[in-house]
Amino acid sequence: MAPVISSLNPNHGSAAGGTAVTVNGSGFTGVTTVKFGTVPVASFTLVSDSQITTTAPAGTGSVAVTATSPLGTSNGVTYTYSAGPVITGLNPASGPTSGGNTVTITGTSFTGTTSVHFGTASAPFTVISDTQITATAPPGTSSVPITVTTSTGTSNSVTYTYVNVATPVITSLNPASGPTSGGNTVTITGTSFTGTTSVHFGTASAPFTVISDTQITATAPPGTSSVPITVTTSTGTSNSVTYTYVNVATPVITSLNPASGPTSGGNTVTITGTGLSGATSVFFGSHAATITANSATQITVTAPAGAAQSVNVTVTTGAGTSNPLPYFYVAAPAITGLIPAMGPSGGGNTVTITGTGLALTSAVHFGSTLATAITVNSDSQITVTAPPGTGTVLVTATTPGGTSTVGLGNAYYLYVAPPVIDSLSPAQGSESGGDDVLIRGSNLTYTDAVFFGTAPASFAAVSDTMVVATSPAGAVGPVTVTVHSPGGTSNGATFQYQP
Repeated sequence: MAPVISSLNPNHGSAAGGTAVTVNGSGFTGVTTVKFGTVPVASFTLVSDSQITTTAPAGTGSVAVTATSPLGTSNGVTYTYSAGPVITGLNPASGPTSGGNTVTITGTSFTGTTSVHFGTASAPFTVISDTQITATAPPGTSSVPITVTTSTGTSNSVTYTYVNVATPVITSLNPASGPTSGGNTVTITGTSFTGTTSVHFGTASAPFTVISDTQITATAPPGTSSVPITVTTSTGTSNSVTYTYVNVATPVITSLNPASGPTSGGNTVTITGTGLSGATSVFFGSHAATITANSATQITVTAPAGAAQSVNVTVTTGAGTSNPLPYFYVAAPAITGLIPAMGPSGGGNTVTITGTGLALTSAVHFGSTLATAITVNSDSQITVTAPPGTGTVLVTATTPGGTSTVGLGNAYYLYVAPPVIDSLSPAQGSESGGDDVLIRGSNLTYTDAVFFGTAPASFAAVSDTMVVATSPAGAVGPVTVTVHSPGGTSNGATFQYQP
């Protein structure tokens, strides 16, 4: 069937083109052309059967995006070209006269921005999306207009105000203690942190990042006992708040959740244990994971990629490296066959699925519909109860290794509508059998049996609306003729046996 587009991300961009667009939908395998209105894109990438990435060509107004494959052309989904950039807001709308703070500019049509100005001063900037830019404010005084320029023109201006900034003030630390070896992250909360030039733990300088005017993250240097933390900007040095160095026990990990995942990595793993504060690294075998959250009893990480095998997970803090726990990398499953490969539209029949990597299957989908009664027979075979459906759908299996994709073999399942008999011609015949009977109706293509009463008859399916059967011998009188297919058993039609 023809491809179907469900959404575009983003669904708008610069009239000059160049916006990266993700096309979401289904049936994209085999797509040969993607058009924005009547204009074909220069190139596109088929990410999967449900996703294409491309770059919008130049255009104006609203156009329909379509995808064409040998099976036909998709529906159109609207993409809107913007005439030029528009600024709708600033955050913050003011900052220190020394500059150096980050200003988030929101609006529309920012893709392809070539410059950002604070008054007449050019500012370093990063385009986050078509609706957001972050810029580093240059030094300045009083109020100035901020503008954004792209190839389509220069935006409206929004006022930004330079102000004299007070001396920094620290109000709290989190955590307020850490290992004597240092290396842990400390969040410093307070005011007037914009333009910070140094952070000190006692007399030791610490690496730091200014998150906002009210928050700094610093990496604690090694130390002992209690020391004052201070923050220095061009306006002076803050008050001091006490940070305490403590002897920390070697970390111990007790569980991983989940304890397995895909070879591609990227999944979130929660590590539970003790002495986990200030973790400096987490390794899956020889590969470092990305730490996303850390407390004394729990760490969450993004698993790195790895080969299909078991590896040891360890946590390292300033106090040492933990015990190892096993984590299993699981290869993505593959489906190579379905028995049967077709069934009734009402579902409910048992389908045997063959393939590889199926032992840990947690879900099976027929198209987008979840199958039930999953039974794992082996790593190469599972059985499920097919859900209701229509047409031809892709069957997928999901395990900790991911979801199966189209590969070698057959992973497509055909839903067959129940056969229907409209008429028999002739509707009577000899009791000795041997009469050719033309059965007319619908949904007859996949006929696999014809019965005269309970007696099977030889037959040939001529088309979806016609089957020719040879009547078996039968007793004088009426019998009910039925047709059976993977879609079920038809209604009955009367055939009269005559002497």
